[in-house]
This record gives sequence, C-alpha cells and structure tokens, in this order.
Amino acid sequence: MTPVRVRDFVPEDAARWEAFVEHCGEATFFHRAGWRAILERCFGHRTRYLLAERGREVVGILPLAEVKSLLFGHALVSLPFCAVAGIAASDAEAAAGLQEAAQALGGRLKVAHLELRHPRARAAGWPQQDLYASFRKTLAPQVEANLLAIPRKQRAMVRKGIANGLVGRIDDRVDAFFALYADNVHRHGTPPLPKRYFEALRAAFGKDTEVLTVTDAAGKPLSSVFSFYFRDEVLPYYAGDAVEARQLAANDFKYWDLMRRACERGIKVFDYGRSKRGTGPYDFKKNWGFEPAPLAYEYCLYRRDSIPENNPLNPKYRALIAVWRRLPIRVANAIGPHLVKNLG
Repeated sequence: MTPVRVRDFVPEDAARWEAFVEHCGEATFFHRAGWRAILERCFGHRTRYLLAERGREVVGILPLAEVKSLLFGHALVSLPFCAVAGIAASDAEAAAGLQEAAQALGGRLKVAHLELRHPRARAAGWPQQDLYASFRKTLAPQVEANLLAIPRKQRAMVRKGIANGLVGRIDDRVDAFFALYADNVHRHGTPPLPKRYFEALRAAFGKDTEVLTVTDAAGKPLSSVFSFYFRDEVLPYYAGDAVEARQLAANDFKYWDLMRRACERGIKVFDYGRSKRGTGPYDFKKNWGFEPAPLAYEYCLYRRDSIPENNPLNPKYRALIAVWRRLPIRVANAIGPHLVKNLG
C-alpha cells in the first residue's frame, strides 16, 4: 500500500478538501474550507491546515489555527469557535499521520499547547477537558411526531409561543439577529463576536447558513438563531433574544419553528450544538429531550502544566464578567471583538 504523506494545505487544494469533507463520515461543517479565510480575516489567526494523501487521494484533513493572546497565551487549536473540527480521516494510518504532524508543528511553533476537538477521545495519553457536551437527535419524518417527542413541559412552552401569536421569519441580513445576540451576551457578561464575522459566514457558506428571527404579532424581533446546514443536518449555532422573550416563550417557539422547517425540507438530524456542563443552555437542551454526549477536547501540553480553562465558568473571570455587564452596550460591542477573538 502507498504510504500516507501529510503536507500543508495550499489554496489549490480547496476543491479536493471540500470533496473530502462532503464524503468523510468524520468530517463536520466546521471542517469546510471556508472557515480558513474567516478565521484569518475576521480574527487575525494564522491558519495551519494539514492534508493527508495516499498518492493523489485525500485520506485525511486537520484544520488548525494559531492563536496568540497576551491574556491566554499561545496555542494551536482545531478550531477556534468550532465545536468539533479535529482529525477527520478515512483510515487509522492517515489519522495517526495527522496527529503526529500536528504535534510536531506545535513544537516548531513553540506554542504552549495543542488542542484537538474531537467527538470522542482518540489521542491516547493526552489530557482531556470534559466541559462540553453535544446534543443531537434524529428527527421524525412527520412534523407532528417531532412536536409530540418534546417533553410535556417544554411542549407546553412551544404551544404558549404559538398562542401568543409569535411568528418566525427567514432574514436575508444579520442585522436583527446581531442586535438580539449582542444584547444577550452583554447581559451574560461576555464580549460579542463582531457583526462582520456573521456577515462573513453568510458570504462564505451562502445557502448553508440561515437566520431565523421570531417576532411578536406586531413584528417586533424577540429571538433569533443563526444556523448551519450540512448534509442532512441542521445546526442552530448562535442565538440571541430580548429580555421579554422568556415571558412570551419566544425561545422555545424559535427552536420549534426551526425544527418544523427542517423537517419539512427533509432534514434528518437536529444538532443542538455544544453547551458547557452546569449552564442554563445545557439544562435547556436536556429539557427538550436531547441527551448530552461529552466531547473530547484533547491537549498536547508543551509549555504549561495543566489544560487551559478559558471560559466564563472559571472563577477567576467572575469579576471581569460583572464589570462587563455594567458597560454600555455600544462600548461592549466596540471593544468586545478585540477580546473574544482569543476565547473561541
């Protein structure tokens, strides 16, 4: 058998890379080649994509980005802002070659750590962070069956939203979504991603992205979700809401409306995305009848003694979160993107 060779991605590889993503069972939406330019242009991260070949056949890929931060250090990550974007390979030899190449690259770059984000552990002996879990569920082919599959209490909230006259609409632009998203993260004390990032996602992935916004009967935006479509899956990935959304059950209605639309267009899997254990979104998704599947974020440590904990649950960031909540939202939206680029 021809041996596997791992090399750096070059722009001419884009079509072959995309074709591999489309057909490899281990690949996700976050492996798509379009993320490379987005991470570089929106956040200034230098990408280090690796391609495994056997002869002229692509047999594995690993997208990586180099993240440099005065606050959080120097890291090589697969990938910032992406739930699962680690090694995707068609066989064990290709996977091993990619892991070895990534480990060597981290050493050459003198990073503090290498982080590979996988759905399950595959780097034997590497320390893991088990903070995140994914929530995925197969949709029934009938709309009503999906509604009845929602646990009773959450189903009652969906019906409340319907009774309140809420309406879902598909937006061509990200303006309404971004206003709700930025307000939501500000209330939670975390900086927002820049608006240009969401616009770049729409430009790069086109019809495979969607913004669904829920309004009240008078047309006022209450809740919005930015979703990705990949193969036969829908991935509601970013969301935001107004303060009054909870009282009107707009969040439950929003996800039901997305699920209904996905079912009607033949989508088979609803991927609720990742959430941190011990948070409201984690419990919310469980209450919808989705079972958490722990994600394996694995680390090769070069210049640190423990895995990083760059997330809002870390107690040392609580004071910063409290301060951020008191900032005027215009100030938060202006300076937030300069901080959040290192948190993905």
